[in-house]
Amino acid sequence: MIGKGRWLLAVLAVALFAVAGCGADEQAGEQQGGEGGLADRGDIRIVMVTHGPPADPFWSVVKNGADQAAADLGVEFEYRSPEAFDVVEIQRNLEAAIASEPDGLAVSVPDPDALGPLVQEAVEKGIPVVMLNAGREDWEEFGALTYIGQTEYEAGVAAGERMAGEGVTNALCINHQQGVQTLDQRCSGFEEGLGGTVEQVAVDGNDPTAARSGIQTALRQNPDANGMLTLGPAGANPALQALEGADVGEDFVFGTFDLSPEILQAVADGQVLFAIDQQQFLQGYLPVLYLTQYVQYGLRPVGEVPTGPAFVTQETAEEVIELSRQGIR
Repeated sequence: MIGKGRWLLAVLAVALFAVAGCGADEQAGEQQGGEGGLADRGDIRIVMVTHGPPADPFWSVVKNGADQAAADLGVEFEYRSPEAFDVVEIQRNLEAAIASEPDGLAVSVPDPDALGPLVQEAVEKGIPVVMLNAGREDWEEFGALTYIGQTEYEAGVAAGERMAGEGVTNALCINHQQGVQTLDQRCSGFEEGLGGTVEQVAVDGNDPTAARSGIQTALRQNPDANGMLTLGPAGANPALQALEGADVGEDFVFGTFDLSPEILQAVADGQVLFAIDQQQFLQGYLPVLYLTQYVQYGLRPVGEVPTGPAFVTQETAEEVIELSRQGIR
């Protein structure tokens, strides 16, 4: 896990890159238009390949961040993702992206065995790669420039500790997308942090009705559970509906990873104890920024760049709701 000092350096680097890129000062001359260095920004094309379906509210914010970075920097940008989580389709998207010979490639790696060799292939072909959101343990091995995202296991531990502090001893961990390494890490960390009993429950995040039904069944089958953690909006939104008619006590505690308008409102209303914010706007923005700076100036961050976990609670929810309306959180 990157230390606070290095994280602050990374933040400062972002600020310096933005100043260098935007060139607000008239003295910037030609640099103001993104010219100079090793390449002109107008000639740079970056492709991002992720595993998140476009309808997922989490990934729509990632894309917003990437689109904003491309607009700010004046580079060409393409975003590719599967219609539903499908490793084979992700492989095809990544293969097509590599074949198009972009100047930079940003990619999430939920399945290192299936996707890692393709990342290595891109690097061997001279395409600089930044990994984001999934694949933290493998980015150096695969030859990526850096990794941008959350420390998932540690975030799960923090979630468990918060729930334990509220008296939760027996909890459900709802996994809405089986086969994604980062979600498994969240549940494992949660179990350690809670120090109690955790029952992992698999539901279909691509089918909200089926997910709600699966969560309702799990609640009935685990009447001693006094807490529940979901791993993203595709699990959390159906869970909110499932809890409406569930026979759980007043002390039942519900927390979740990631944000959606429904989740944020539930946090503001006190229905959800916390939502873990991994600041996915940055997970979209920073890869485009770093790849542009690398292609143009040969600059790169040293080490990985964490974007979470940050906790949204009832005290901070209203501010985050306003940013969510703008497509930033």
